Amino acid sequence: MVLGEFAPWRLWSLAGSAKDWRGSKQPRAMTDLVTNQAWTLIDNGRAADALRLTTGPVALPQASAGLLMAHAAALKALGRTDEALTFNRRAVARAPGDRFSWYNLAATLGDLALDDEAEGAARKTIALGLDVPEVRLVLGKALQGLHRYDEAEATFVRALAARPSDATVHLNLAQLRWMRSGRSDEALAPLDAAIARHPADVTLRTIRSNVLTFAGDHAGADATLEDALTRAPGDLAVRIAAARAAGAVGDRARMLAHAREAARLAPGALESQTVLCEALLAAGQADVAARTAEALVAAAPDDQYALVLRNTAWRITGDAQGDLFRDYAALVRTDRLETPEGWDSLDAFLDALRDRMLELHDLKTHPLNQSLRGGSQVPSLDRSRDPLVQAFFACAHKAVARYIEALGAGEDPIRRRRASDFAFAGGWSVRLRSEGFHADHVHPRGWISSAFYLDLPGRFDDETTRAGWLRFGRPGCLTEPALEAEHFIKPERGTLALFPSCLWHGTQPFTDADHRLTIAFDVVPR
Repeated sequence: MVLGEFAPWRLWSLAGSAKDWRGSKQPRAMTDLVTNQAWTLIDNGRAADALRLTTGPVALPQASAGLLMAHAAALKALGRTDEALTFNRRAVARAPGDRFSWYNLAATLGDLALDDEAEGAARKTIALGLDVPEVRLVLGKALQGLHRYDEAEATFVRALAARPSDATVHLNLAQLRWMRSGRSDEALAPLDAAIARHPADVTLRTIRSNVLTFAGDHAGADATLEDALTRAPGDLAVRIAAARAAGAVGDRARMLAHAREAARLAPGALESQTVLCEALLAAGQADVAARTAEALVAAAPDDQYALVLRNTAWRITGDAQGDLFRDYAALVRTDRLETPEGWDSLDAFLDALRDRMLELHDLKTHPLNQSLRGGSQVPSLDRSRDPLVQAFFACAHKAVARYIEALGAGEDPIRRRRASDFAFAGGWSVRLRSEGFHADHVHPRGWISSAFYLDLPGRFDDETTRAGWLRFGRPGCLTEPALEAEHFIKPERGTLALFPSCLWHGTQPFTDADHRLTIAFDVVPR
């Protein structure tokens, strides 16, 4: 299913409400046939085929709303959400009274972080009579993006009143309560109540373990997942999560046992093979891990996490094929941001951008499922309409172009994607407080990643501890033997660090009364 698409009501939209947007009680048989075929292709992972099927028909001015929605869904499944928006807007124009057209428009707007428009479209959907948790979820996320947290939380709660065990809504509510309070008990209260009412629902327990993990309670997360496994030993998602939780508490043997069972349950699933590779690295079986990672890379050559698992195994076994990815002098570069047009100095611009970012950092702690620990994060800056933010990305674009040019040509997994035409694929700001850091990680869907140092009021010049410095090469997964960082960058205000997304990177913790304020983004070739 495509994220954001309203699959449970799709056929209802095509049949029951067809008269609302076609002016006839009888659907056009050919159009509906193509539309239904497109949805079937999308649901079976064949979005490219669905796109080819619908491209011709949607070019016609009389294309139905249902067909336009299916075409938009195919584009979104292929990562072309910006293009999908045009067709969602056309669907609404074609059928202004169709609630499903409005819902899908709201979902796409939300995916693009166009939160003000997403709120309006979601409210229109509700006004047209489609008041279900999926719509409330889109509305709540839009309100959260608009920093209207009380309203967002109330909207999630209302969605749960209609469907008390909705896992996606619970995840979003728990995350918002966690980020607002910094307290796991506050985040988990609604979720624990739902688990008490639905004790057999292991998905809710998996969400609970996720909250505990990012709150730092690894033992609690582990116990929660072991309990879930007693209720659903064949649940693949729980088994994979349990493997990683066992690793987080240092039980490598149990991690490997869970990973092997996940691979037995779904031997062809990439996620099963990924967690098995992690467990093999933790168990000191790097040679086997390397072969497993080779298969992962063959199946998904641009998956940056598959690449780094293979590179990590190569580093342990001493395979010279991994040397390319440890050539930090060639792969990791820093650049000084140019002064944006219209500004007298870079410092003046950075001061203004800093003040704007600090206004946006109004949550207490970090989100779930991110590398950040001990700070706050502002997402979706690459889609911001703020002139200050847009000026930053215009300057960053020039720096990225220089980096790509300096990389040079090649057939390795980094350079073979080299292109002069590229796009930002995510942008965010992080405000780390004292003792905060980024756990070592990669960006699985990126190509080039970054760190821009916007404000550093504390001291980051200790050459011994390298407190607050960006580090490379220390794995974000357990390995035997343990591997340490191999390269560091000292933070300097106005400096942009650029590097391949497949390199392990994190930051050294720092202790200071002041903060560390950065902006980061990923880049992908078009």
